[in-house]
Amino acid sequence: MEHFINPRLASDKAVDCVVVGAGGTGSQVITALAQVQHALVALGHAGLNVTVVDDDIVSEANVGRQWFFPADVGKSKAEVLVQRVNLTLGTDWHAEPVRLTASHKLGHPLVIGCVDTRVARFNIMRAMEEGSMGPAYYLDFGNRQYSGQVVLGEVTRARRKTNQASKLPHVGELFPEVMDSAVVDPDEGPSCSLADALRKQSLFINRALVAHGMAMLWELLHTGRIDYHGVFVNLKSGRTTSLPVDPNVWAKYGYGKSKTRIRRCGRKPERATA
Repeated sequence: MEHFINPRLASDKAVDCVVVGAGGTGSQVITALAQVQHALVALGHAGLNVTVVDDDIVSEANVGRQWFFPADVGKSKAEVLVQRVNLTLGTDWHAEPVRLTASHKLGHPLVIGCVDTRVARFNIMRAMEEGSMGPAYYLDFGNRQYSGQVVLGEVTRARRKTNQASKLPHVGELFPEVMDSAVVDPDEGPSCSLADALRKQSLFINRALVAHGMAMLWELLHTGRIDYHGVFVNLKSGRTTSLPVDPNVWAKYGYGKSKTRIRRCGRKPERATA
């Protein structure tokens, strides 16, 4: 099956996009979005209007694994990355050095989550449900040390039925554990040094996931259709598996059944960190 692009992203106007998280995955995503921006404009598209939300600052432990350099230490991650793209491409992207909470409202047609806790992911979902002006895309990245997943789904307003045949299920509907704050993971949270960070995550797992996720997003923006909306990556085994646009596959994870069934079923996902 194929999924055709939501009309909110298919207009002639610049696509409003929010990136939540500017760390190991987010810094790679923002760099990739700069490439997407340049390519879209070259093809006559209005491009992207990106806002980066992250209240964290660059630490010495971030240099080497995240897309930061020694001169960036002590500065806002969001501001460093946005300024770099604006100076290079002449864009007018924005940085918001704040922590996103469930009380925020995200009405943007495209939100990209690059967060490292289940609570943060839950907050993104609630902010999208409360702020959505219509179906919006949520591109979610999550990883363990050597493996992870990227899933593109659609989020509707909190009071609307979500199990619609034409809707792409988002990561929380397929793998509810990734947004369950009751699940305790000792590896969640920041690292004190680069060596500590590398014990938790392979040096290139973030880049590998971003390459697949951004290729998928580019295909949707460029051609207006995709036939898969997620990718599972394992650098240890060298295996990569796609998540097809297929209700029969979604049903195996519990999507389309009762909420009770959704909560109990489904493949156990890779840890949703970034």
